[in-house]
Amino acid sequence: MGNTNTNTNTNGRLVSLDALRGFVMLWIMSGEHIVHALAKAAPIPVFIWMSSQLHHTDWNGITFYDMIFPIFLFVAGVSMPYSFEKKMSIAGVSTPMELPAEEKRKIYLSMLKRTCKLLLLGFIVNGLLRFDGFDQTRFASVLGRIGLAWFFAGIIYLNFDIKKQVLWLVSILVGYYVVMKWIPVPGFGAGILTPEGSLSSYIDQQFLPGRLHSKVYDPEGLFSTIPAVATALLGMFLGTFLKSRANDFAVSKKILIMILSAVVLIGIGILWNYDFPINKRLWSSSFVCFVGGFSILFFTFFYLIIDVLGFNKWAFPLILIGSNSILIYMASEGLVNFGHTADFVFGGLIKFSPIIWQPVFTALSVTFVQLILLYFLYKRKWFLKV
Repeated sequence: MGNTNTNTNTNGRLVSLDALRGFVMLWIMSGEHIVHALAKAAPIPVFIWMSSQLHHTDWNGITFYDMIFPIFLFVAGVSMPYSFEKKMSIAGVSTPMELPAEEKRKIYLSMLKRTCKLLLLGFIVNGLLRFDGFDQTRFASVLGRIGLAWFFAGIIYLNFDIKKQVLWLVSILVGYYVVMKWIPVPGFGAGILTPEGSLSSYIDQQFLPGRLHSKVYDPEGLFSTIPAVATALLGMFLGTFLKSRANDFAVSKKILIMILSAVVLIGIGILWNYDFPINKRLWSSSFVCFVGGFSILFFTFFYLIIDVLGFNKWAFPLILIGSNSILIYMASEGLVNFGHTADFVFGGLIKFSPIIWQPVFTALSVTFVQLILLYFLYKRKWFLKV
């Protein structure tokens, strides 16, 4: 393949980003329920395996479901160089470091506002408006971690060249490893990577206000947010590579570089796992590398099929989800009862199907209702932007 123009949406963003964002969000909003129901209705090996992959691991280890959140954060990192492109073009500079100080201050303020909005939306998803009391409110959240990790990765992107950005990445991963392994926790000692004894859990217990997700730790806690910045940085590196090297390599060479980078990261994650286990709740350094590699592979697939080869019609449902991902995430986390609407519309018809298949059709009807809502919003260009 030679140089090929890639497809972008009206905002100048790669179409594959919205599709990949929609792909990972699909499983959270209702896709997992379809697969779990299929595994019970038709317990063939492929459905049983897929169902097993749509659960979080108890502690150490990895499943596809553990990858969803970091892939979403990775995609946010890929978007970063594209989101700053217009500002750099207006200022007449080629790198974010060259932006005038006044323009940077405006960007910092915009980034801070976005982070605060995500923190607030995360509080709402966790039930802030139920007013159960300060002690019963969970302040750590998925959206909050996305906002914080994206913010600090953005600060690094705006103020350091690529070599120093890589140094930041390595320093975060190695520094987190050293601190987690060497600093003792009262009552446990150093390097105890259990739910009760890890340094990350101890910091959450001591400094994270409100209720912890799992009593002794929070998977979106304070200290484990630091390595999440590295996940955003990995995405940022990929976005920078795609933009700055757009005309330097043939598409085939770009794809090969991305695949090789993914393999290297996965290999580092597997090797590091022997001393610092792959663990989503700790967001361990090995987890960052391992899932970072798979994030690149997932993106490469979507990028090749959609942006390079131009086969994008099949991905339209995913683009519907990806273009309003935060809204559908919040709605699916309990703010909207899609099940009630789906039952009202399709429940009568579903009762005529075999009992064992009714949960499958019920789950499919929920997804259908969600997609209809997203299509309505998409056609009217109503997007929840933060």
